[in-house]
Amino acid sequence: MRQKFNRIIKSERPVLVDFYADWCQPCKQIPPILKEVKSTFKESIRIVKVNVDNNPFIASHYQVKSIPTLILFKQGSVQWTGEGIVDQSELYSVITKHLNKN
Repeated sequence: MRQKFNRIIKSERPVLVDFYADWCQPCKQIPPILKEVKSTFKESIRIVKVNVDNNPFIASHYQVKSIPTLILFKQGSVQWTGEGIVDQSELYSVITKHLNKN
């Protein structure tokens, strides 16, 4: 999983990673927000979900201390991190900013 994850986040296209756990109640509020983000940005962004219980090494490597945590990667580099339930408008703003960066 680590190698596949590393390949995914090294993409030219920004990758938004949702770190979550099945038992986490606030995490259940993130998928509808991500669905809206995906419908807005379509192929400009990739969205990936990582279960912290199944992938503790990845969560630890990126210092995910609380969930839900969203991390935006571009070419393997962390561009932005949001902890807790991130407001949809903030997420749109962050993604737009990083899509327009060269």
